[in-house]
Amino acid sequence: MAAAKPVIVTRPAREAAQWVDEFRAAGVEAAALPLIAIEPAVDAEPLRAAWRRLSDYAALMFVSATAAEHFFLHADEAAAKDAIAAGLRFWATGPGTSRALLRAGVPAEAIDAPPSDADRFDSEALWERVRTQVAAGVRVLIVRGGDAAGHPSGRDWLANEIDAAHGDRDTVVAYRRLAPFLDEAARALALEGAAGRALWLFSSSEAIANLCHAMPGTPWHAACAVATHARIAEAARAAGFGAVRVCKPLREALIASIESFT
Repeated sequence: MAAAKPVIVTRPAREAAQWVDEFRAAGVEAAALPLIAIEPAVDAEPLRAAWRRLSDYAALMFVSATAAEHFFLHADEAAAKDAIAAGLRFWATGPGTSRALLRAGVPAEAIDAPPSDADRFDSEALWERVRTQVAAGVRVLIVRGGDAAGHPSGRDWLANEIDAAHGDRDTVVAYRRLAPFLDEAARALALEGAAGRALWLFSSSEAIANLCHAMPGTPWHAACAVATHARIAEAARAAGFGAVRVCKPLREALIASIESFT
């Protein structure tokens, strides 16, 4: 069954292309409109230093698959092997991050993540799984994205929970998230979505903010969107999107939600 409207996939370019391919293979018309540009960290030395200090940590927390992929670009295989053997845990916020860690060579038994049937995939769901690992003196490295200047960006919720549990935590920026440049074709696709002739798929509140910044004055009341988290859905509604649904970021669930959207 094909969706009545094409789907606009707003993830970063490489991930958007993968999602578009999967949707098309399932008979869902889809097009990529990346609303977050991914660039390397300004300075890779903190990443290399983190690998040299890997044995200092009880766990590494990855905010996304992109964070895992960019962190492992600087991997020290010997250090990773020794740390895993010593019991280092790898925390993942969702299935995409878990898959990235598996591709990087992390054994499944070393990964902690929300279960596949969890109601949501986020820091809160992850914390429910790992909170008992944190106590006074336990050190966690949070691997995350940064802004254009390379400063850490994103939510601090889990970092604050580690602090409240008297754990120690460090942060390293593995990549940068930038607003994209929208060419004429991208703007035309965005206007199709604004008019309700295509269905938006959002997996980031930042993507919504970038869209609104790139298309100032565009009315969104006719636009329809599927969001992969309630917090993202709230951002879409606040931006003026007329119809918004929440769906887990799992292929089968997304396709079902897209196909049933009217």
